Amino acid sequence: MGIYLNPGYTGFEEIRRDIYVDKTGLLSFMNSLIGKPKPLVSFSRPRRFGKSFDANMICAYYDRSCDSRFLYEDLRISKDDSFEKHLNKYNVITFDVTGFIMDSRDNDTDIILNIRNSLLRELRDTFPGCIDDEEKNLGKALYAVVSKGNEKFVFVIDEWDALFREYKDDKRLQEDYILFLRNLFKNKDTTSRTIAAAYMTGILPIKKYGTESALTDFKEYSMTTPKRLAKYVGFTEAEVKDLCDEYRMDFNEMQSWYDGYSFSRVNHVYSPNSVMNAIQEEEIQNYWTQTETFESLKKYIQINKDGLKDAIVLMLGGQRVQIDVSTFQNDITSFDSKDDVLTLLIHLGYLAYDQKKKEVYIPNQEVAEAFRSSVKGGKWKSVEQAINNAERLLDATLRGESDTVAQALEAVHEECSSVLTYNDENSLACAIYIAYYTAKNYYKIIRELPTGKGFADYAFIPGKDTDKPAMIIELKYDKDADTAIRQIHENRYDGDLKKYYGGLLLVGINYDKDAKKTNAKRHSCLIEKV
Repeated sequence: MGIYLNPGYTGFEEIRRDIYVDKTGLLSFMNSLIGKPKPLVSFSRPRRFGKSFDANMICAYYDRSCDSRFLYEDLRISKDDSFEKHLNKYNVITFDVTGFIMDSRDNDTDIILNIRNSLLRELRDTFPGCIDDEEKNLGKALYAVVSKGNEKFVFVIDEWDALFREYKDDKRLQEDYILFLRNLFKNKDTTSRTIAAAYMTGILPIKKYGTESALTDFKEYSMTTPKRLAKYVGFTEAEVKDLCDEYRMDFNEMQSWYDGYSFSRVNHVYSPNSVMNAIQEEEIQNYWTQTETFESLKKYIQINKDGLKDAIVLMLGGQRVQIDVSTFQNDITSFDSKDDVLTLLIHLGYLAYDQKKKEVYIPNQEVAEAFRSSVKGGKWKSVEQAINNAERLLDATLRGESDTVAQALEAVHEECSSVLTYNDENSLACAIYIAYYTAKNYYKIIRELPTGKGFADYAFIPGKDTDKPAMIIELKYDKDADTAIRQIHENRYDGDLKKYYGGLLLVGINYDKDAKKTNAKRHSCLIEKV
């Protein structure tokens, strides 16, 4: 067993000792590609989404230097027809690019040469006499090994894109790196004869030059186009429900904090790292900041691209924004539009993407808190002020102080009017969401909740550890707050919230666009306790 060549099953064995969600269906997918013309896969996802776990799983399964059967016998792959055919049948080469970056910095060496020479060294040690001493081409060295009767190779490359992120302005290094990968995986004379399969994972999809991928032979799966690998992006809802049942966790709270990523094939995908931390610590909270700082998000949302601030404010207000993800060049410097910045945030996990509607949005409470921290300072002062006042607004609402609430909403609506169409019902809904931004710490906030005979504009469902009352907020436009309260009663919006009787607040809010003509207030509020 080596460091990069046939490392054994230890990595996956350690994973199996902890809480484990069966993702071995990914092995079935990889097996289906072996023997076909292009068995090369790039599967990119954000940090915290289990990329390294999958890499360890793939290595241990294919590695011919060990017997890893016992790690898979109770998992789905063991029931697949391809299980026996490919189990421990190949030479595996695996490496994490970030490790070579750190080593090259410490020793002032060339990163790409370091990768090549390290792999060649282990190949020569493991297969003595197969590779000429003068050979420096990795592809030819692999061919020399296989031509002597040895098994083909499976490549597993973790954090493949780290070089593009760490050396974002070094175009020459990036081009040399792509050339290295092309020579390895697109050599017509050697690749098909030496490589059984390849799996690359990282945060960014493969770099594009114009409209073309730099590595066209790879099948690409990402946060914008996961296709049939969507259920392996993170934890599915069924998987999270099973974990909650097994470890006695509150599924509704888990859903509020970590759900929100959605794809055409899988509607609910959860952040695996956060779910696992919540179970291990027996506490649902924000685990995002343990692996990411809000500064990385702040850096991108401060980029001065037309319409970017408008889009961020709308999403802070619970809205969705139309986006074109096709122009993104899959790096962290080539931003020609706000859509390019927003697409990067999708790949980083800060935003979720609806493939069918081509819309982007903030996925859940955990990520919303990262945005809250990131709008502090700079050009976000009005939004920051609104969010900072949110706690006082919630307290005033709970105390039934209708005039105070109306005045606060007037201020928020006014502050956000530079990026919102002020005289618009959606802008009022957006202002409400921002005004009550911190309420997500205590409530699950549902827009257009079906109850009774109609839909509540906003339903605030208390978390299990809060003593705050449930709330229904009904919005009206050019009418009055009394009409909003009356509609709640007539449509029996409280139907699904009856268990909160004795602690249920009905909040009617009206916006009058012509109020200035009569010197009246534009926002009015009425609060009633059921």
